[in-house]
Amino acid sequence: MSKTVGRVLAESLIAHGVDTIWMVPGESFLGLTDALTETPQVRLIVCRHEGGAGFMAVADGRMQGGRAGVLLVSRGPGLSNAMVALHTAHHDATPLVVLCGQVERKDFGRLALQEQNYSKLLADVAKDVIEVNEVVQASESIARAFHLAESGTPGPVAVILPEDIFDELAEGPVAKPRPRVFGGARAEDLDQLADMLAKAERPLVWVGGALANAGAETLDELRQLAEQWVLPVSPTHRRPQLFDSDHPNYGGYMGIRVPKQLVEEMKRADLLLALGERITDSVSQSYSFPTAPDPQLPLVQVWPDANEIGRVFRPDLGMAAEPAAVIRALLRRGAPPDAQKRAGWVAGLHRIHRGLMEPTWDSMPDGVNFAAICVEVGKHLAADAVVTSDAGNFSSFIHRYIGFRPGQNFLSSVVGAMGAGVPMAVAAAIRRPGKQAVAFVGDGGALMTGNEIATAMQYGAAPVIILSDNKRYGTIGMHHEVRYPNRPYENAVRLTNPDFAAWARVFGAEGITISTEAEVEGAIARAFAVKDRPVVVHVHTSAEQMSAWRRRGAPRLHG
Repeated sequence: MSKTVGRVLAESLIAHGVDTIWMVPGESFLGLTDALTETPQVRLIVCRHEGGAGFMAVADGRMQGGRAGVLLVSRGPGLSNAMVALHTAHHDATPLVVLCGQVERKDFGRLALQEQNYSKLLADVAKDVIEVNEVVQASESIARAFHLAESGTPGPVAVILPEDIFDELAEGPVAKPRPRVFGGARAEDLDQLADMLAKAERPLVWVGGALANAGAETLDELRQLAEQWVLPVSPTHRRPQLFDSDHPNYGGYMGIRVPKQLVEEMKRADLLLALGERITDSVSQSYSFPTAPDPQLPLVQVWPDANEIGRVFRPDLGMAAEPAAVIRALLRRGAPPDAQKRAGWVAGLHRIHRGLMEPTWDSMPDGVNFAAICVEVGKHLAADAVVTSDAGNFSSFIHRYIGFRPGQNFLSSVVGAMGAGVPMAVAAAIRRPGKQAVAFVGDGGALMTGNEIATAMQYGAAPVIILSDNKRYGTIGMHHEVRYPNRPYENAVRLTNPDFAAWARVFGAEGITISTEAEVEGAIARAFAVKDRPVVVHVHTSAEQMSAWRRRGAPRLHG
């Protein structure tokens, strides 16, 4: 029986398990939204800006175990506004399907209203751009988009839908989802890896993005592997939840700008196993550890996509495999009898980590040391909390003072795009009603996408938003001070901010202000006691304490 293309597309999305679409309405895809109004299985979340909607879709994909989130935007300005989310998904290896309207087919190439060549526009941030110009390929295109977005190295795929195609009639069945294809390590590679680990006296294991969507069973097997083989495990940049920071085999957080005493100890390693980690500049400390392209120590890299292994670093062993499968294979083999020889090495790394996490800080004359906030928030986090973070130096306090553990989820733009914190927390609160969603955001990022508090109000979501206000783009100020010492820079980073607590109340949210450290304990407790609406905690933060590791005009703490 014939159906409109709009209806076929709606049924195709349902066939792929889509239950939520994040969107800003547009006239270029009215035929699709009309069809979706007849499909109660799919809810449309109407957002306030395509950048915010895009970050919500990225977060939604991560919360669904690696299934692609779905973003629906209009042509031209709509997709252009969403580009920050596509860039994030591309760099962060996050699956995302973007449905985008287009001008009518008869007007292609005429520079019709809001027309763009999306194959050119998205060439560097999308795995593929699929233009649906033939009715017969509409459902097939949806199946292809999800397959590409979720396979190999995950990433964004755009499906371009001309405005005039939705009301045409289509025949034929809805295309079924493609089966997931997983790479596997060869037996000889597993033999070599086991031999390298057995011989190593000071091995390091970094766990990253390809494990970010791992379930509880896989993360428990990772713990067993660490204990059985006596290995230190370090989560990489923006993936702190992959290993319990209190576990004695936790080897320290391998994020951006690792404290000197920890990274210097790590450099004593005689083997590095990058398990599900691409090893970006943020993780490798600007390609200094390991050095690019030739590492200064033996390197084993495990990643699901063979094209990614060896792209920057020359590994001694590369394995195009799912990290979870490698973990299980090593567990089945069992550790060598002398694995305990590494106990001192593991304990030393953990001891440094524990010292860096000591909940001590200095009071500052110009505002609240954000360390006090993070320590207090950490006391209130539920075992299944979702924590999101925007980009900014305030996030260094999160990773220094909050110990994460499996069962919690940490969502952010790994590539460092500002604006992710609030919409990701809103998405988490909508996806998981009644569960804890906590956002950390700076005063810069808050006014980029903070308007999505309105979306939270519309859908009954209640995230807690911790807002660090030091009245400047603080990270940029720090970089300026380091690169051009003793030079003025305030006029290049200074911000004039509103009363963010009052701003929150205008949306209908709760607004709480913290101006001194004496107010921290009570104010944070009040924030977490609110369950029926969003909360914004406006913290007047010290600008002198530039990060968890550096003060203005002083050497970087710990090196």
